[in-house]
Amino acid sequence: MSSQKKLLLIDGNSVAFRAFFAMHQALDHFTNQDGLHTNAIYAFKNMLDIILKKIEPSHVLVAFDAGKTTFRTAEFSDYKAGRSKTPPELSEQFPYIRELLSAYGIQSYDLDNFEADDIIGTLAKEAEAAGFTVDIVTGDRDLTQLTTDKTTVNITVKGVNEIEAYTPEHVQEKLGLLPSQIIDLKGLMGDTSDNYPGVTKVGEKTALKLLAAHESIEGVYEHVDEMKASKLKEHLIEDRDQAFMSKMLATIRRDAPLTVGIDDLAYNGPDLETLIAFYQAMNFKSFLNQLNVTSEEAVPVESYDYTVLTNDNLTLLSELTGTATFGIEMLTDNYHTAEMIGFYVGTPKHWYVSDDVALLAEPIFKDWLEDADQTKAVFDVKRNQVAASRLGIELAGVEFDLLLASYLLNTTNNSNDLGTLANLHDYQNVQTDEQVYGKGAKRALPEELTTFYQHLVQKAAAINQLQPQLVAQLKEHQQFDLFTDMELPLALVLARMEITGIKVDASCLQQMGSEFIQTLKILEEKVYAEAGETFNINSPKQLGVILFEKMGLPVIKKTKTGYSTAVDVLEQLRKDAPIVQTILDYRQIAKIQSTYVEGLLKSIHQDNKVHTRYLQTLTQTGRLSSVDPNLQNIPVRVAEGRKIRQAFVPSQPGWQLFSSDYSQIELRVLAHISGDVNMQEAFKENRDIHANTAMKIFGLTSADQVTPDMRRQAKATNFGIVYGISDYGLSQNIGITRQQAKSFIEAYFEQYPGVQQFMVDIVKKAREEGYVETLFHRRRYLPDIHAKSFNLRSFAERTAMNTPIQGSAADIIKVAMILMQQELTKANLQAKMLLQVHDELIFEAPEAEIPILQKLVPSVMDSAVSLAVPLKVESGFGPTWYDIKK
Repeated sequence: MSSQKKLLLIDGNSVAFRAFFAMHQALDHFTNQDGLHTNAIYAFKNMLDIILKKIEPSHVLVAFDAGKTTFRTAEFSDYKAGRSKTPPELSEQFPYIRELLSAYGIQSYDLDNFEADDIIGTLAKEAEAAGFTVDIVTGDRDLTQLTTDKTTVNITVKGVNEIEAYTPEHVQEKLGLLPSQIIDLKGLMGDTSDNYPGVTKVGEKTALKLLAAHESIEGVYEHVDEMKASKLKEHLIEDRDQAFMSKMLATIRRDAPLTVGIDDLAYNGPDLETLIAFYQAMNFKSFLNQLNVTSEEAVPVESYDYTVLTNDNLTLLSELTGTATFGIEMLTDNYHTAEMIGFYVGTPKHWYVSDDVALLAEPIFKDWLEDADQTKAVFDVKRNQVAASRLGIELAGVEFDLLLASYLLNTTNNSNDLGTLANLHDYQNVQTDEQVYGKGAKRALPEELTTFYQHLVQKAAAINQLQPQLVAQLKEHQQFDLFTDMELPLALVLARMEITGIKVDASCLQQMGSEFIQTLKILEEKVYAEAGETFNINSPKQLGVILFEKMGLPVIKKTKTGYSTAVDVLEQLRKDAPIVQTILDYRQIAKIQSTYVEGLLKSIHQDNKVHTRYLQTLTQTGRLSSVDPNLQNIPVRVAEGRKIRQAFVPSQPGWQLFSSDYSQIELRVLAHISGDVNMQEAFKENRDIHANTAMKIFGLTSADQVTPDMRRQAKATNFGIVYGISDYGLSQNIGITRQQAKSFIEAYFEQYPGVQQFMVDIVKKAREEGYVETLFHRRRYLPDIHAKSFNLRSFAERTAMNTPIQGSAADIIKVAMILMQQELTKANLQAKMLLQVHDELIFEAPEAEIPILQKLVPSVMDSAVSLAVPLKVESGFGPTWYDIKK
């Protein structure tokens, strides 16, 4: 901070508007967890940092307009009339910009009946008299009238981060005027932005000529009679009152009755604790990183007393009574391979930690961990289950999982870091792993072992403290059964599946890879032949030159660096030139080769299996996701993609892979939830639901009249309705006009009126309650359901329609998985459940057990939940995953 007396005055409204529109394109991406738009706050903060660093002020104030009514509107009622209304997405941010300033240690101020300009003008004058230099920051060039040898007016030019400094010399150079003449210029030419008139037909050029000759408006009118007859002279005479009124409106007051003075504006830097809390509330992770703080830290964490466990004191475990907290610590996410670096266990009476995980396998500890009567609370039960399994331990007795509980209470709380989630529940006495271990390649144990031990105990304490609070909230939300009967047991089922893994034939993949490489070479040569030259096919820039400059194809979309060659663009161009289809084919094979051949080969463990991880707390709907590797995204609509499934085989000779999947489960759920009689009837009578819909939208009398293309379009309509699709979206999906799509949707709702009523009702419920639920009370909060932005509100409405359907379908297959594992155990079968891929369950079993599975699996899946329509399950088996379905 400067030792000189420097006052910085910022025009808050002007800069906030600039900040908002500078980042307007990013509007939808800048919202916090409460749905508040934050783009203007974000850009304002960036501007603030740049200005503070450049000017190094000793005193600062940000001035705001107090309202629309000022002494100027009293003089001229149309002053600033006609201005577009401030976007609500910006209006909602103003109070938070002032909160940001307060956290920065900067005073903000407004004054009834005056504008921000008048506050700035008055303080600049006072500061100059007190020996200060003054810098003003604004987007409004009207303030250049305040420029003196002691005051510089900085005008934001591009957005808010680039400024043009106006000194008296710069004003003279730019306009040929003294700063004091700016108000005369405005008086003569008026101001369309502020909506005051000036003199009819006098623009900037004419006004500058008049002022060059006569210095001021007063000078112009002293000599107006001497001017030769002209339209200009007539207008000047007719509009004399307007000219002087406009000059008055343009004049910034320098005697506003302020209740703050220079002495109140000393700047001593931000209050870090307040600033951190503000950044957390705004979800400004990058700003927190600048402070070397992550979004979860707000206050220094407390230290706890603990005992380090060794071989010599393991008998201390006998002192643990009641539910203990427990966790195995690992540095990286993939708990199938991550190094285990320590563990914690205990209750507030006895905290125990260690960096020696081998102790867990000692008989006394192993027995305690495997004892179901010794109840335990954890963070991420599946992670701990798999880690324990790697040590030969079957972890039992887990009754609480902080990760799962937090996710159920709010599906946006899906971080897998304990410190982050604890903070979201207002518990700030635990750091994040990133704070303790670092990130990326620098992630490592802290140098001081005591720091590590304290972190472990803080985690244990957080679980202990938050358990009763979260359990109470789950019960209040009618979600405790969802937690205890579905998510917790499911985590154990998933852990078993992950530990089992699925065998992958590496030689089969390598053979495919060789074939794909040959195919890519052929396609590459074909592209070169069609282009008439060689180039880098993988370079969007070079490809753009070939397609749009050399071959003259129509330009669909441009990017900052040239032409867009994205898939959606190429799809539109495929009819214009054969090369486009060849490029699409090349890209498709290249992706399959890199992602699924090379990617899977890297993921095979020493046991010749891949052990995917199922993310149970990632999606907003409750659907499971698969990573390391992702086995849910293997493309099946492309022949080359389907071939990948040939590499997935049973783990033992004489075994087969077996699969069962729900048929049209989301539509069946929709029929149940909506209560639509026609749709329920179609499913009860086992009619083809897509043909049924096609008959209605094409006006047919028999299912025999439905062509494959009609059925395809009806299918897209059925599933599009589930996702709240618009007529535009449907038209794009199936290649029809928007008007046709509109008539399809209208016909659909005519056929299924109960569905339309459900969608109206569920959106109404979302507006009233702020969330929607699945059949099992899984909630999804929709903060944008009341957004003033049409786009945000529409998306929230579509989400309200879709979540109960998609989420209930996800819940049903989860129930089926839990029941299925129970039945396999009960029947003492060798069969193992290996994978869940969307609505499909995949098993491996000895050939002799396949007939049993053919009856058992569909019967369990059919009865997982009782709906108003039957669930339908289709099954198959074969020597590879590919052979199950061709």
